[in-house]
Amino acid sequence: MAQSVPPGDIQTQPNTKIVFNAPYDDKHTYHIKVINSSARRIGYGIKTTNMKRLGVDPPCGVLDPKEAVLLAVSCDAFAYGQEDTNNDRITVEWTNTPDGAAKQFRREWFQGDGMVRRKNLPIEYNP
Repeated sequence: MAQSVPPGDIQTQPNTKIVFNAPYDDKHTYHIKVINSSARRIGYGIKTTNMKRLGVDPPCGVLDPKEAVLLAVSCDAFAYGQEDTNNDRITVEWTNTPDGAAKQFRREWFQGDGMVRRKNLPIEYNP
């Protein structure tokens, strides 16, 4: 039963934060890489603190051991300095997939009693 084993580590590139640079009068897209460095297949989901300004594509998926995915993080145009950006971040959540499950993302994996791990990537806006 995969759910009794805590999910292993993932790596992200960049590792600690995402930086968007001005001007903010147009949409910016920045790519981040998520790597499953564990020995088990994982399901991942990405959340943002500001759905209006920030988007991630693809927002969820499944990664085999040592597999990586490139995610497009987009920041829509906004009025810099007039909107609160202090707590903007992207959160990667991941959990082991059940043994024998198809390589198809399922939201239920995150709603059971299996362990879910999180990694926060704060977003910095350069004026």
